[in-house]
Amino acid sequence: MANESTTTTLDDLLPKIISEAMFIAEETSLMRNLVKNYTAPLGGGTTVNVPKYARQTAAAVAEGTDLANTAVSTTEAVLTISEVGIMTTITDMAARSTASNVVADVGRLFGEAIARKQDADLCALFDGFSTVVGDGTSALTAAAIFNAVAQLRANSVVVGNVYCVIHPEIAYDLKDDLTNTFANPAGGDVQNTAMVNGYVGMLAGVPVFESANIVSTAGDSKGAVFHQDALGLAVQNDITIELQRDASLRATELVATSAYGVGELEDSYGVEVWMDSSIVS
Repeated sequence: MANESTTTTLDDLLPKIISEAMFIAEETSLMRNLVKNYTAPLGGGTTVNVPKYARQTAAAVAEGTDLANTAVSTTEAVLTISEVGIMTTITDMAARSTASNVVADVGRLFGEAIARKQDADLCALFDGFSTVVGDGTSALTAAAIFNAVAQLRANSVVVGNVYCVIHPEIAYDLKDDLTNTFANPAGGDVQNTAMVNGYVGMLAGVPVFESANIVSTAGDSKGAVFHQDALGLAVQNDITIELQRDASLRATELVATSAYGVGELEDSYGVEVWMDSSIVS
């Protein structure tokens, strides 16, 4: 038959069912837990100065010989506080017309955006380490991680609280290297972990993490192997989300801000790992 009244012809009368909102996946904040954290007190200015004592050397001395004075001095690393933020204006009409709690949803998005920015700022410091393994032209291997750890050990850095952070595209090649192109013939602990969970785990006594907050340029990215005291994060104002009513606009401003500073504390405590991914052309 023709001319039936169907859901197609009566589509304007059908209610629209809106499911729970889906949030685009965010990279988990990682770096804050791997670096030295400081609290910048209110009224304490916009910098946090971290004094550093230089390594001292003892020498042999003959019996009955007076010791000479050794001048002990300090240097300092400076973490400069600055603000980051993001805002939007949600109209009353939009808030009333949506099934979802728009204010809560946007608040969550903005909080994640600031956490991601903080992570990216810390990852950008990897490029400042003077010691570098790789030149951005080759894939990462386990040998390169052992090389970086050896460089730290040569500077008397204890492996405890040392971490490796690399981009996921770079981590692919490390897993490839560990598992013999994912065939896993050896079946050791590290190989099994990489094969089953896709997580490298401990390598050269160092936990290996992946972070997409490292900038990748056509597969070329700079990770690092570093001690916790190599980098610092000074937080003056943690993530704050505020609402401000604009009555004449019939809307509400949602503002998310944070005030923090990042910086390198000790250059000899970190090694840049500069590699190129084989899976990105």
